[in-house]
Amino acid sequence: MLTKKTLLPVLLFSCLSASSQISFGDSKKINDNWKFNLQETPEAKNTAFDDSKWQKINVPHDWSVKGQLSPTLASCTGYLPGGIAWYRKSINIPQSKSGEKVYLYFEGVYNRSEVFINGHSLGKRPNGYISFAYDATEFVKFGGENTISVRVDHSQSADSRWYTGSGIYRNVWLVYANPVHIAQWGVYAYPEVNKGNGTLNVEVDVENASKGKASLTVVNELFSKDGKSVAKSSSKVDVAANQKGKIIAKINVKNPKLWDLENPNLYELKTTVLQDGKEIDKTVTQTGFRSFTFDPNNGFALNGKWMKMKGVCLHHDAGVLGSAVPREVWKTRLKTLKEIGVNAIRTSHNPQAPDFYELCDELGLLVLNEAYDEWEFPKRKWLEGWNYGTPGFEGSFDIFADWAEKDLEDFVRRDRNHLSVFGWSIGNEVDYPNDPYSHPVLDKGKDGFGQAAYGGYKKDAPDAMRLGAIAKRLVAAVKKYDKSRPTTAGLAGVAMSNETEYPGALDITGYNYTESKYKSDHEKYPKRVIYGSENVHDMEPWLAVKNNKFIFGQFLWTGIDYLGESGRWPSRGFYSGLVDFAGVIKPRGYFRQSLWSDKPMAYLGTYPLTNEKDVSKDAWAIWNYEAGQKIRVVCYTNAAKARLELNGKAVGETKLYDEKTGIIYWDIPFASGKLEVIGLDKNDKEVSRYASNSTQQPVELTIAEKDITISKDKGVAKIMVQVKDQNGLPVMLSDNEVTCTITGAGTLLGLEAGNNSDMTDYTDNVQRVFHGHIAAYIQANGDSTAPIKVKFTSQWLKPVEVTINVK
Repeated sequence: MLTKKTLLPVLLFSCLSASSQISFGDSKKINDNWKFNLQETPEAKNTAFDDSKWQKINVPHDWSVKGQLSPTLASCTGYLPGGIAWYRKSINIPQSKSGEKVYLYFEGVYNRSEVFINGHSLGKRPNGYISFAYDATEFVKFGGENTISVRVDHSQSADSRWYTGSGIYRNVWLVYANPVHIAQWGVYAYPEVNKGNGTLNVEVDVENASKGKASLTVVNELFSKDGKSVAKSSSKVDVAANQKGKIIAKINVKNPKLWDLENPNLYELKTTVLQDGKEIDKTVTQTGFRSFTFDPNNGFALNGKWMKMKGVCLHHDAGVLGSAVPREVWKTRLKTLKEIGVNAIRTSHNPQAPDFYELCDELGLLVLNEAYDEWEFPKRKWLEGWNYGTPGFEGSFDIFADWAEKDLEDFVRRDRNHLSVFGWSIGNEVDYPNDPYSHPVLDKGKDGFGQAAYGGYKKDAPDAMRLGAIAKRLVAAVKKYDKSRPTTAGLAGVAMSNETEYPGALDITGYNYTESKYKSDHEKYPKRVIYGSENVHDMEPWLAVKNNKFIFGQFLWTGIDYLGESGRWPSRGFYSGLVDFAGVIKPRGYFRQSLWSDKPMAYLGTYPLTNEKDVSKDAWAIWNYEAGQKIRVVCYTNAAKARLELNGKAVGETKLYDEKTGIIYWDIPFASGKLEVIGLDKNDKEVSRYASNSTQQPVELTIAEKDITISKDKGVAKIMVQVKDQNGLPVMLSDNEVTCTITGAGTLLGLEAGNNSDMTDYTDNVQRVFHGHIAAYIQANGDSTAPIKVKFTSQWLKPVEVTINVK
């Protein structure tokens, strides 16, 4: 039962994520105790329907990732199923005050959802990435049980080029509100900084659903992170019955602490609505002060300091967890990327969960917020393997005409208060040559096309000249609710789009894989701000950024391995990440760290020498080979030079850092022992060190985490299990099968080893390690603070146990 008493104190700093998202009323998560059935069941919308045999689940919930991997399914979504499913929840809604309203707020449902309460449809939302709310007041049975039913139609399971997930995969909220309240996402706070002083521009939209005029006072008060009030404003507004009103205020702060990447200083804006001197609504918005500058000749400046964006593209899944990713997991992943040297994220190619943006605000990461991968026509969706076989053409194009502006406006209104967000992307590769648009310029050669063009000009294909008009519409939708940030898009066919009005409609222009056009387009379009919106991991694309001050950054494809866009079976997903599915840094992650991190670092990896010209950025730290076998040892470091040692003795000569490749290497015969690289400064002083050891047979399982504490309220712990030998060294070559057993009020969400080609079930409690490790995700059930005991066992290996404290 949900009581009003539990709802009243939700806002005001105790639950920032709830208040900052819906922006009005008293909010309460209603994630627990849902019923689920993966079958079309139209009668399930009715209150009297018997769901006693349905599966009991909690949301967020992604049914696809729990399905059976099969080569008969589409490779584009990771060989996992879609379908049609229903969710139901029974909830007691207490008797309300006179005129009080009740809303249901969904952070995301993939996709084509329809929500019912007590058999009455509240509405449909086809876009699976957009948050939405419904006013349920008219159909609520106050003081009694109410049935919420949600139909989710992902029967077009191959509707995306990557894994989407299926279901209510983000949080759900019940919201109580006075008939006169702040509008949904109705607080807009954007900062300006001038000569060290800050101005917070605040707009507050208020809705009056009562029968009479409302004379209101809106108070905005800004608090520093330590809870001290630093500024305050008060405004009056009269709002007619069933109308909306707006107040505009400016809050001035002398010498505010600025938000930046090293010190992401945040403030909290408390907005209170008073009527006849009584508080009727309030919300808290996380905000602060920072400035963005974009210049066609100098690139990008944060708070007046010119810098390069060292970015990655990120999809929204997390391996075994699918698209229902807990906040704690996102925090760990983002911190790992920041450790590598990443300072910017591109949300490829859709809005992410609210938790994601809050974490980027808190950790100090810039965000390029992207809305669409498809506009009015479908793209190719590979079914038998990436770029293989005959593609399919399911997608979201059919809803574009009716929903494009509405979805984009809601996207902007929801996320516009996040300091981390520096720009709005209206599309990714919608100009992909002949997929679907075409133009006569395609007959003039491949210059300016970084990817396949699927042939020359096709006169029967959609005309690329349409792109400009659509872009202008979408940019206008963005500017309607946020003029403080630039609009952009990731262009796949720059040479083709340059023939249209598309680039000219944007404030800054992203080039996907077309570094060859940077200089020529900079000269041809001197007012255009250019950056790499999607790039491969090679050295040359980074040097094109580093050595040209007018290019402000790049976004690698990709930051973390993701499900879908898979190769031919067996392949779970796309494997180009700096970090694997399990959140472990890959060799290419260390290579990127050597280019991007300011902290001294060194890494070494090895592989058998078969090609003298092969200098790999994907060499694993393994030192187990045949005696005398010729091995290439590569070092990734940001030191001026490096020395290689085997068993404490120098091997070969000390070598200088290679500015062209970013890699130092030696070719040596294998001999067992300890292989170590030492990074040196220009004066031969040691600044970094990394070792790889020859290992024996695996003998035990170990856990690095000793003191683990999670929240009783569905907190999640990530436990990394490592296979080691008798000397306590990690055995990288091991692939032992591990079983996880839990005692206490905890649930195993899944085991993730990071192996792209292992197509077994990741959601059960048995899985093979990969590169000697495996991650377990354990969630508190929410009904006990008793410790959770977790045991890992493997045949022939010494087991290991760990206790998770719950508070």
